Amino acid sequence: MKVMILAAGRGERMQPLTGHTPKPLLQAGGRPLIEYHILALAALGLRDLVVNVSHLAEQLMTWCGDGSRWGVRISYSHEPEPLETAGGIQRALPLLGNSPFLVINGDIWLDYASSVHPLAGLMSQRLLTAGRAHLLLVDNPPQHALGDFCLTGGGAVAARSVEAHGLTYAGAGVYTPQFFATMAPGKLPLRPLLDAAIVEGRLSGEYFNGNWMDIGTPERLRELDARLRATSAAKDTI
Repeated sequence: MKVMILAAGRGERMQPLTGHTPKPLLQAGGRPLIEYHILALAALGLRDLVVNVSHLAEQLMTWCGDGSRWGVRISYSHEPEPLETAGGIQRALPLLGNSPFLVINGDIWLDYASSVHPLAGLMSQRLLTAGRAHLLLVDNPPQHALGDFCLTGGGAVAARSVEAHGLTYAGAGVYTPQFFATMAPGKLPLRPLLDAAIVEGRLSGEYFNGNWMDIGTPERLRELDARLRATSAAKDTI
């Protein structure tokens, strides 16, 4: 299974940090955010990676290189300007092949040391039916208290009702190339495609109850950095 790491955004909410550093290279716990993903993917045997780049692209490409130092192969999808999530994936389709592929936001943090690996269920979706997608959903963070979707007992993703709290899309999922077949090239967010797939019964998902963070602001980056450094210090004292 190939993997796409989304890394092209400008990180407007991360200013001033992203004025000189692409968001996936911002560090927490002494390591760039994107490296947590690369290390976890390599450990799972997922070695064919595609990274989309736009804002400060050369800096990100220079740091990641061809991926050989982690034992992976990295290809790059260049965007003259950030195309948002669906637009970026659609542009990268020639690099992703004809089979279902995993997509991970470069600016999230997942607890890969959890007793239940957050990507284990996603890897089982290698034979996902054409036109479908399968999402990883998590508990709602404080900044997104109502969530995005509901998850039915049968594993289907449903629209969140106005009065109900749902779950939040974790920024990780498996998609088939055909999921993007109806969209024209260009800038487009992912949400309209997900909403259409819900109506047509083409969207499934699973729940992950481990630690997850959307690193969308400098405050959250500092919070994650403090958490990871505290965890590391605690291990050193054992």
